[in-house]
Amino acid sequence: QLHLVESGGGLVQAGGSLRLSCAASGRTFSNYAMGWFRQAPGKEREFVVYIGWSGSITDYADSVKGRFTISRDNAKNTVYLQMNSLKPEDTAVYYCAAASSARRLTKGDADYWGQGTQVTVSS
Repeated sequence: QLHLVESGGGLVQAGGSLRLSCAASGRTFSNYAMGWFRQAPGKEREFVVYIGWSGSITDYADSVKGRFTISRDNAKNTVYLQMNSLKPEDTAVYYCAAASSARRLTKGDADYWGQGTQVTVSS
């Protein structure tokens, strides 16, 4: 079992920044590709970004390219999501997830999920 706990969400004005963290415990963190997803009210959960186990491979949804940056620190068992130039349409609950392969994350499939953290961007 890999336990994931997100933090760092909150209320921010449009154009502002937030940094989300996802701390993992349990199984070997570095064995997993990690991803961030989000779900806005009334919408389905959508893929945001993933990072490979070593951190060298990433892939972003078009809606966040150039504004969001994912990183991971395997020594700290933590993955981060730096979100800049936030827009009201970024408002959602953000979830981190772990999977045995990055390809699965792009399809919304993961082995473990966090409980989510709310991000609200005001206009």
